[in-house]
Amino acid sequence: MNTPAYDVGVIGGGIVGLGTAYACLRRFPGVRLVVLEKEPQLAAHQSGRNSGVIHSGIYYRPGSLKAKLCVNGARVLTEFCDTKRIPYQRCGKVIVAVEPSELPALEALYERGLANGVPGLSRIDPPRLRELEPNARGIQALHLPHVAIVDFAAVAKALAQDIERLGGTILTSTRLTHVRDNVRGWRLGTTRGDYDVRFLINCAGLHADRLARMAGDRFAVRIVPFRGEYFTLPPSRSSLVNGLVYPVPDPSMPFLGVHFTKTLEGGVHVGPNAVLALKREGYTRMDISWRDCLELVMSPGFWRMAQRHWRAGMQELARSWSKRAFLRAAQRLVPSLRASDLLPSPSGVRAQAVGVDGALLDDFVLRDGNRALHVYNAPSPAATAALTIGETIAEHVSARLR
Repeated sequence: MNTPAYDVGVIGGGIVGLGTAYACLRRFPGVRLVVLEKEPQLAAHQSGRNSGVIHSGIYYRPGSLKAKLCVNGARVLTEFCDTKRIPYQRCGKVIVAVEPSELPALEALYERGLANGVPGLSRIDPPRLRELEPNARGIQALHLPHVAIVDFAAVAKALAQDIERLGGTILTSTRLTHVRDNVRGWRLGTTRGDYDVRFLINCAGLHADRLARMAGDRFAVRIVPFRGEYFTLPPSRSSLVNGLVYPVPDPSMPFLGVHFTKTLEGGVHVGPNAVLALKREGYTRMDISWRDCLELVMSPGFWRMAQRHWRAGMQELARSWSKRAFLRAAQRLVPSLRASDLLPSPSGVRAQAVGVDGALLDDFVLRDGNRALHVYNAPSPAATAALTIGETIAEHVSARLR
């Protein structure tokens, strides 16, 4: 029996993998491309379990991949949504300083936003903040009027339809079991048989480091999963916020803190925190993988990260186990929030790459390999930037497909 052969194999049917496949098919008409996804449906993990925010690009270091790809990515994404008639809403966002000690970090964010070309960015005072968000409280804030919300699962579905229209193949329920180098490229062993590909693109998200090791890449980075836990406001209290209300984030951490996010349906999510998950796809406290735990405890980078950030980790853990602690964090922004307003909501898991020195990698990390490209780190705002990440990867592999 002949093994199916493709020019490009994309591992991972999340929005980054789909955005990459879409970009490759547009750039190389006629290329034989397959997307392999282990779950029965696409966008099953980070792409379908997030806040739905089309980010502005204000948080990211000027010149970084995140800064370059997010600002342009937001524009490209909304244009794609317009073309495909995918609903989105420009509800706007405020980043609120509650204490004087937060003002320098707020000013640094403002300067970053200007450097990154964030559209419509402005400083606002408390009276203007009350006009925009009557229930929010702060001493100064930034206003980002063009920030929008969207259903990223709907974006993923539209991308998948275009991939198949352009001649690509998408295989779900197809888990990768092994990768073997051969003369022409790679033989990919899966639960549905073997596939030959000339070039491998690793967009495996929570399993990106494992796939890279299968393909012989020895980059000293490990994925550490962090669970983000949310609450939802009852419909009777959804008027507490009009758009998105965020705190000034800790500049030493890649997480944004507990915030309020409107949904397209008119609801409001509150959260997330960021607590260590004991399984790479561990959406509840009871989800435990002994393999994943063993990998963590055997990783020097994990212990160095824990030593560096244990205080922040304990605070996040307290908010995970104590609804009162979570409420206090949210009340800093919206004091009228009540404990009875916080209804349980599904969690998400962030794939956070950690270096051997314990550093939490903040930027996107795209690494060339042997007839392969590995996306080691693509946390938020990867969904916003998925189309521009895809274009960047397609540019990387263009010389390899000639």
